[in-house]
Amino acid sequence: MPKEIFDFYDRTSLKSYNLDQNMQYQLNILGSLDVFTRKHCENVASIVCRICQYLHCSKSFTEYCTICAYLHDIGKQFIPPSILQKQSALTDEEYKIMKTHTTLGYKICMNDPKLRPYAAGTIYHHEALNGSGYPNGLTKDDIPYEGQIIRVADEYDAIVSKRQYKTHIGIVDTLNILIDETKPIKNSDAVKVLIEETKPEHNPSGNVKIPTLGKNNPIVVKALIKVIIDDTEYEISCIMDYLKELKAEVKRLEEIEKYDNKRLAANSDDKKNYYLEGMKCLLTGQETLDNYNEVLESYRNIVKAKSEQIDKLFDEVKTMKKMKV
Repeated sequence: MPKEIFDFYDRTSLKSYNLDQNMQYQLNILGSLDVFTRKHCENVASIVCRICQYLHCSKSFTEYCTICAYLHDIGKQFIPPSILQKQSALTDEEYKIMKTHTTLGYKICMNDPKLRPYAAGTIYHHEALNGSGYPNGLTKDDIPYEGQIIRVADEYDAIVSKRQYKTHIGIVDTLNILIDETKPIKNSDAVKVLIEETKPEHNPSGNVKIPTLGKNNPIVVKALIKVIIDDTEYEISCIMDYLKELKAEVKRLEEIEKYDNKRLAANSDDKKNYYLEGMKCLLTGQETLDNYNEVLESYRNIVKAKSEQIDKLFDEVKTMKKMKV
């Protein structure tokens, strides 16, 4: 049988404008309170959809998981803007309030029959395989697959995006963080503190079993890396197409520059006019005889910058392809 493919970018698929009206309404409320969070939800949904494809999930599960990802942060509409949009690090008390977006989102979904099937995205996306997540400190066997997938996509987008309260870091560094989080924490004391803080109600005696798992599912992280490699290679392709057009413009402007040099060196008015007319024929748009040099220099600088960017992206792809999870 041919493999089912759920194309997130197809017009018939689940972009926000194709979502159920109720979900669209909820997301619009979220977007009106915090534009970044709305964009983050869309980014996570896109990444989740493509991770599911690399995991060879069925079309129905991919669709379900994508909607869960759209709604995963819907509880943030009830987080005070002073905390949600804070530009500096959150205090311990503020972080406790921020973490309630999981249970708040779950209640929103469970109270609405149309959203209820997708409540898993809200309640499970911050749970960790080793039990150090929240709100319930669940471990591997108790965390649904959709929660494990959304967690990885959510964390990736949260780190690489320029949130008000986070420092932007590069894609390779971000993937290394997610890879590290597939491994058990080596410091047993740190594990005990982490688990006791996240689920004290499940551990009244203080006896903690040191987990042998990391936070993230390594299979999901592997799939994410493939998604990011695809994105990076597509970005390279787009920049190369842009460079091709830019280089053609540079070549045209350099022809003008040659004509200008010949015009300045010409001994007769006839030759000067000849080269002048040649220059005019090659000018386009807002270019003039007075500013073409500035335009040419600008294009040359862009070509240099974009060429350097391509080299950097190629290096990143090489690095990503060598990553071991």
